[in-house]
Amino acid sequence: MVKQKTIKTEISLTGVGLHTGREVTMTFKPAPINNGYTFVRKDLEGQPVIEADANYVVNTQRGTNLEKLGVKIQTPEHVLAAIVGCDLDNIIIELDASELPIMDGSSKYFVEAIEKVGVQEQEAKRNIYVVKEIISFTDEESGSEIMVMPSENYSVTAMVDFGTKVLGTQNATMKSISEFKTEIADSRTFSFLHELESLLEEGLIKGGDLNNAIVYVDKEISEKTMNNLKVAFGKDEITVKPNGVLDNLTLHYPNEAARHKLLDVVGDLSLIGTRIQGKVIANKPGHYVNTQFAKKIAKIIKIEQRNYVPVYDLNQEPLMDIHKIMSVLPHRPPFLFIDRIIEMSDSHIVGLKNVTMNESFFVGHFPGAPVMPGVIIVEAMAQTGGILVLSTVPDPENYLTYFMKIDNVKFKHKVLPGDTLTFKCDLITPIRRGICHMQANAYANGKLVAEAELMAQIAKKQ
Repeated sequence: MVKQKTIKTEISLTGVGLHTGREVTMTFKPAPINNGYTFVRKDLEGQPVIEADANYVVNTQRGTNLEKLGVKIQTPEHVLAAIVGCDLDNIIIELDASELPIMDGSSKYFVEAIEKVGVQEQEAKRNIYVVKEIISFTDEESGSEIMVMPSENYSVTAMVDFGTKVLGTQNATMKSISEFKTEIADSRTFSFLHELESLLEEGLIKGGDLNNAIVYVDKEISEKTMNNLKVAFGKDEITVKPNGVLDNLTLHYPNEAARHKLLDVVGDLSLIGTRIQGKVIANKPGHYVNTQFAKKIAKIIKIEQRNYVPVYDLNQEPLMDIHKIMSVLPHRPPFLFIDRIIEMSDSHIVGLKNVTMNESFFVGHFPGAPVMPGVIIVEAMAQTGGILVLSTVPDPENYLTYFMKIDNVKFKHKVLPGDTLTFKCDLITPIRRGICHMQANAYANGKLVAEAELMAQIAKKQ
């Protein structure tokens, strides 16, 4: 089991936003299990939280931009790529402005900050979506295409071709996420001269300088443009190197542009919200095609999770039969709603109930059209979870279990006499002080019939 990870302690960085030019302080903070990546706008009233979610993408012009209930997060892709590249699952990113710092235009400084404070494992299993078939998205207008196919691990290949002689065709590959820090993280963002001119005219890249972007010169530089660049970047002199790049810096790699596009893909695909196991191939990737692809995969995952029904061998020897169950639970017929326990670990439990016409509740619940009451299904799920929490004490017969909270209850299908109910309860947080917080699902006939988020506490009998 691969466990979730977060950082050991918080760390802050200060820089400027590439497009807004505003100074921003960003703080990485440890986050609890299943938190994912979340942004907190500390400069706004109520300190609103924006999840790194593809469904919040509102604009991809010169970067990925998120918005939730009017609250914006601008250009988070380099930070998100660093977080994925450092193998983190949960982190809180606090900001005092809307746009994240550009630093040198790569993920390098964010990776260094995370490595400085260190990474720690958490007591929860990492959620990974295993790609089972090819999934693709094509932007007909630009010809950009991105796809993912089944693979033993997560890898990314990016191919870029902007139809310019100065850049040509470039490819870059990251065979596994472990290569991100050394092969991809320091690859800087880039722009073509013709784009730079229009960006300056539009009032963007206010935070840009010649130290955080590679500028490829794809056209003749007029004297007017040269003077504008000198003013914009506060330089007395600007020249073009023989390789067609402005003389602000030296390339880290001949294919640095392709590596940076790969970096962007890693950052944008983090907006899926779930790690993926598959081989990603991106042809002429950009923020629009990346984020549309992320939305598509997120939707597929959501549908599969909603329709997923675990399969168990109902003929296997049970972990606990009815006699063992009654030695743990204080419940007795007609209020005992579990027949068998077939699986149990530190973080989950699976129980069964065979629903028959002889159930006491059928006497008064829709006589002539018997349907198992939803509240009893919830009670049965709670009893299943109760066995899990009672297994943590040496004398379960001396304890009782009480509900503390029931949230997000949904009933999806009727349960009738003759059905076999399977209850699966997974801990949302570790059991502490006898408190069990779990996600409970009930299945019958190959369908999810009910679900609920339950919290209960065991207490010693008086």
